[in-house]
This record gives sequence, C-alpha cells and structure tokens, in this order.
Amino acid sequence: MILLDTNLLTRLTSTAHPHGGIARLVVHKILSRREQIAIVPQNLYEFWAVATRTPAANGLAMTTAQATQWLGFFQRRFTLLPDRDDLPARWHELVNSRQIKGFRSHDARLAAAMQCYGICRLLTFNGKDFKDLPITAIDPVLA
Repeated sequence: MILLDTNLLTRLTSTAHPHGGIARLVVHKILSRREQIAIVPQNLYEFWAVATRTPAANGLAMTTAQATQWLGFFQRRFTLLPDRDDLPARWHELVNSRQIKGFRSHDARLAAAMQCYGICRLLTFNGKDFKDLPITAIDPVLA
C-alpha cells in the first residue's frame, strides 16, 4: 500500500500543470501493478483548501461543486483510510520528538497516519518535506 500526498491529488486534476501528466501516469502504473493506493481525511481537507483558493493564493480556483466532484472521484478511485484513535498521540510523538513546528506539522500528521496503518511509502512531489520523518518518500518522476 502507498499513500498519496495531497500534491498528487492537485496535480491529477490539472492538465495544464507540468506534473499533471506525471501524476496520472504514475498512479496508473501503480494501479496496474495491483498495488493499493490510499488517502486519508487530511488529504481531502488539504485538497479542498487548495482547490477552492484563487490562483493568486496558489490555488486552483475551482468552484465548490467542482471540488466536490473531485473528492468523490478520489474516494471512488483510492482507499480512504479513516483517522484512527491513536493518530493524535502518534502525531504528537513525532512533532515533539523531532521538534517540528509550523506548517511541517501537517506533514508529520500524514506520517503519523501512515504509522497507524503500517504504511511505509508516500508518493509525493515534495520528498524533502518528509526527509526526517519515519517514512519513505517516493518521487513520482522517479517511480
């Protein structure tokens, strides 16, 4: 099983983005190998925030209806793993032990969710953001 970072979801929706084709190709390749691709609720929240923001705010300028359609697509195409009861404690252990502050606490939450489910691999265009977390970040360009 492999977890998708939210940046994969945003790239999947954009044919204009240079990474859009790469994202679609690597997801297709993983699924063709019969590997399970997972997402967690955090992916949906983060996607919504990016999808509904303006381009000036680094967003995709989708309507709420468009973003809703994409959320439905993601949940049909990928396995949505619910947040587990041990997620807050695992997240706090990661941010506390590694002295993680600010926005990186979101990355630590994804890593904690992965730990809850025993998932080791994260497909992400931002591998450097996860370098000191206990997961393996896989660059879609190299996958």
